[in-house]
Amino acid sequence: MSNDQQTLKDSIFKIGRVISVKGRLVEVRVDKTKNTSHLLYKGELLKNISVGGYVKIIKGFTKIVGKVKGERVEEDKYFSGKDYKSDKEKVNRTLEIELLGFFQNNNFKRGIKELPLIDNECFLLENREFDEVHDFVDSKKDEPLNIGTLTLEKGQKINVGVNSLFASHIGIFGNTGSGKSYTLAKLYRELFKKYQEKENFKKNAHFLLVDFNGEYSTEKCITESKKVYNLSTKEEAEEGDNRDKFPLNENDLINIELISILANATDKTQKPFISRSIKFYKQVQESDVPLDFFKNTVKNRVRDILQMSDKNKAYILADYIKTILPKLIEEDGFEGDLMDDIDWHNQSQGFRIRGDNGTFFDQHPEKIPETKLFKQVDQYTFPEDVISKLIHFLYLQLIYDVYTDKAQNEHIAPAINKLRSKKHDIEKVLNTQAEADDIFSENNFIVVNLYDVNLEMKKTLPLLFARKIYAEHKSKRKTDTEEAKISLNIVIDEAHNILSKESVREAESWKDYRLETFEEIIKEGRKFGVFLTIASQRPADISATIISQLHNYFLHRLINNNDIIAIERTISYLDRLSVESMSILPTGTCILAGILAQIPVIVDIGQIEQEYEPDNKTPELIKNWS
Repeated sequence: MSNDQQTLKDSIFKIGRVISVKGRLVEVRVDKTKNTSHLLYKGELLKNISVGGYVKIIKGFTKIVGKVKGERVEEDKYFSGKDYKSDKEKVNRTLEIELLGFFQNNNFKRGIKELPLIDNECFLLENREFDEVHDFVDSKKDEPLNIGTLTLEKGQKINVGVNSLFASHIGIFGNTGSGKSYTLAKLYRELFKKYQEKENFKKNAHFLLVDFNGEYSTEKCITESKKVYNLSTKEEAEEGDNRDKFPLNENDLINIELISILANATDKTQKPFISRSIKFYKQVQESDVPLDFFKNTVKNRVRDILQMSDKNKAYILADYIKTILPKLIEEDGFEGDLMDDIDWHNQSQGFRIRGDNGTFFDQHPEKIPETKLFKQVDQYTFPEDVISKLIHFLYLQLIYDVYTDKAQNEHIAPAINKLRSKKHDIEKVLNTQAEADDIFSENNFIVVNLYDVNLEMKKTLPLLFARKIYAEHKSKRKTDTEEAKISLNIVIDEAHNILSKESVREAESWKDYRLETFEEIIKEGRKFGVFLTIASQRPADISATIISQLHNYFLHRLINNNDIIAIERTISYLDRLSVESMSILPTGTCILAGILAQIPVIVDIGQIEQEYEPDNKTPELIKNWS
């Protein structure tokens, strides 16, 4: 370009000079010849600068980039032309600019390297520079993924880097109907379109999506290459109801924290008891013949009970023994009473063989094996499901603790009863007899549909699943160098259901453990190749620790002021203009901000093929009613 051409170009693209510098905030006085909506350059109309646009300020050889966050117009006090002039010459137009970054070797870098000086010239961005500011993909390390177009510049595609997006924690926030579910589906649909046929992707990329409302559980949503677990706690399966059970084996469930949560155990009394029970459980399971070990322990407890001198305590503990043992079926086919061959003698304060005044068990313990209660122990077998089996161990531990005065029945029994009340629901949704196989062995994309699951289990199951696959993923990366290549993305829609810090429906211990589990994933998961994607209507309800650890944000329309404040406090690089725009964003439009984007931008999310969309459209009432 010749000097004359460069001079002409500069005269067109130059819009004014810096008149004030206050840290990152800079004011630019616009030349009066540029107080128009468009400029003419080489026969083409150029869009002039306006609020939300970008400019560059030239300071020597440094090009500093800023975003116009506001402008004001003041009357020119020194204007005194008597002849007719255009109104644009009677005013001074001042732009308020927030500095964002700079160009280095023609590449845009976010951050402040140096501040402009008074009287530095300010220019419009050229097309190449505008593209560079909105180029979020490192071509040397990453591959592009198109997610939509720039809202304020129609036709300007927005590409993000696959690695910079999916190797990060992602937050997608917006009110219902704002398009957040569509955005979530769009991101993962584009990823699967690009990579789902690649063998290494199938082998090394694992995805678990927790779907609270059944939006992503249709046959093709995001991808048809997936495994959907349709879980249900309904009493009876309806015709055509396809129920599944999520595989969760014994080792996944027998955990002190988890069982304490399921049992709503208190920290000081019930939790230590559960800890002793689990220790006893593992001791039996590690013995040579676990069933014989357990039977012998039960028989020892029967001996202890039948030799007790405290009637009330003895009958309570005997009832627990009967709870553990199988029912006694008499020769006539009716259920028999395991204690109808013994009775209690009040004067002697002890059990005896019924009708035999001289044979008391505390004096003749050799007679105990002749009782129905003792003999029935030989008929015992472990239940098939893990929870029922654990409950038997809890009762046996309770019998021992009460007998030895280590615990009181009324303090411990409520925890066991709570676990028993949940047992039925757990059996409906979990396959506790599953082998310890990798759930991703057949499909690398797993969707867990919780639409038909009751509220209490909806809060519990995502924790179980996330904890299971996170622990398995960490252990594999330590032991197998080939499996160290595997990444895991956990996706949670309607995340406020389980990540709320202020829920009043649950015990503090349960809330703390749940949040600590996900906070560990979001704090430490990156180094193990585990990444979290959360979508929510209420970011203000979610733990601030989790929100602050997210790397990339897709912010749809948010109306509630608390939600907007929570986002503004968390994302330090979100400019004021973007914050003020959140409450008026149209459906399908969001603010993209984070480490993958050099600057916050407003994006119209691109369309998904209709058959791959989530099932969450608003009903057309007129069509349905007419």
